[in-house]
Amino acid sequence: MKKIFRELAASLVVFLVALPLCLGVALASGVPPALGIASGIVGGIIVGALAGSPLQVSGPAAGLVISVWMIVEQWGVKALGVAVLLAGALQVLAALLKLGRWFRAVSPALIGGMLAGIGVLIAASQMHVMVGAKPPGGGVADVIAMPGALRIALASGPGASALFIGLGTIAALLAWDRFRPKKLSVVPGPLLAVGAATLATAGLGLDVAKVQLPTSLVESLNMPAASSFALLADTAFVGAAMALGLIASAESLLCANATDALHSGRRTDYNRELFAQGVGNLACGVIGALPVTGVIVRSATNIDAGAKTRISAIAHGFLLLAAVALVPWVLAYIPVATLAGTLVFIGVKLAAPSKLVSLYRAGQGEAAVFAVTVLAIVFTGLLTGIMIGFAVSVLKLLYAFSHLELEVTQEGERYDIDAHGAATFVQLPRLAEALERIPAEAEVHVHLGGLAYMDHACAELLHRQQERRQQKGGVLLTEWDEVRRLRAHRPLVGLSGGRRDASAPLTTVEATPTVP
Repeated sequence: MKKIFRELAASLVVFLVALPLCLGVALASGVPPALGIASGIVGGIIVGALAGSPLQVSGPAAGLVISVWMIVEQWGVKALGVAVLLAGALQVLAALLKLGRWFRAVSPALIGGMLAGIGVLIAASQMHVMVGAKPPGGGVADVIAMPGALRIALASGPGASALFIGLGTIAALLAWDRFRPKKLSVVPGPLLAVGAATLATAGLGLDVAKVQLPTSLVESLNMPAASSFALLADTAFVGAAMALGLIASAESLLCANATDALHSGRRTDYNRELFAQGVGNLACGVIGALPVTGVIVRSATNIDAGAKTRISAIAHGFLLLAAVALVPWVLAYIPVATLAGTLVFIGVKLAAPSKLVSLYRAGQGEAAVFAVTVLAIVFTGLLTGIMIGFAVSVLKLLYAFSHLELEVTQEGERYDIDAHGAATFVQLPRLAEALERIPAEAEVHVHLGGLAYMDHACAELLHRQQERRQQKGGVLLTEWDEVRRLRAHRPLVGLSGGRRDASAPLTTVEATPTVP
């Protein structure tokens, strides 16, 4: 019984985090808030029961806001169910084909850029909602129109009140993040901020828009009509739905990977997790609700609250169901501006510039992929931006596996050649020229520690150079064990491998090597 109570206590904390976020994500996506609650229920009960990551909590996520908003804006809210059904079917098919682990084979810089770009779009659009205005649509348009919306808001009573509530919500979230007492670490910031803003609105009698919920959750469902399936003949719609499924899959599996790092329990079964997400989205599609995905904020909260099994994730879904079924009148007091302020806060955190700084330190190429992806998403839209970012990451990979840096230094009769990058037949002429410029009778040391790969052509070149120099009275020394390792595709040093210590000797040398 003690374990059950622990799981139920954790589920209550997760519920308190999930409730305001379900409402906020729905409003930001341009759909009725009840559809966000419905997705949270499905994510908790159905996905939680089937999940391959037992401590991950699923539901509507800020990372999918822009994808959903674009579908609703272009094809209408009735098209949402069809799009989510198609996305769920894609996920189930990928899971049955055992493709779950391959969704992780995406550049971290691309995923980071995608999330940062989504964060910029969310923050830009929700700033308009926070002042009681409707966003014009599109990242650049939202940013350009913001000063005008702010002027109009400050000139009107409701707009100024909404701005006051929104900024107060952001201030509360910032303060709680920074000054939260350790003993109260399990208290969710979004719940505290939304609760305080709701009480302030009621206490001050502010005239601001409130959340509107139907008297019955069932009546608010958005089940697709038979005529809506005609959209499957629209290639643009199918592309948007497939992009939704791909983004949801990548976000869920990356979240599962991050969740594994937070606990020492059972590791994620990625194909099972992908299957669970697909089934959940099939269910969401049937009722016309928002798509679900793994959410790191809820998952981390679940673990911090002491959860050890999937019971907490499932129970939080039942708590969401109870809240909307038994006390919907309480939710009707929540100001829309405070939910918008919460999403602005989340959007800014997603777009944190510190990510670009850390990626730049890891490598300029990674930072370039991140920056290009963010800018492309903001200026061209989510799907096109992701495709541009993916193309840049592929070009970076091609460059990395075809780029070779050679640093030649001389000290007396000894020459040292430091190689970095990838030694392939494409760069064979450069390596040959570097070796041929050195006198045949000299002592040459070739250092391969900075290479990620060497093909047979370059290995054969080193072998021939060694034999020729031995005949001419010179010598060529290199790490032939390293050559074998590089030829076997088992890199120990990445493409950004460090420079050689000039004082370090070549430790593995064979006088008569055999080229692998």
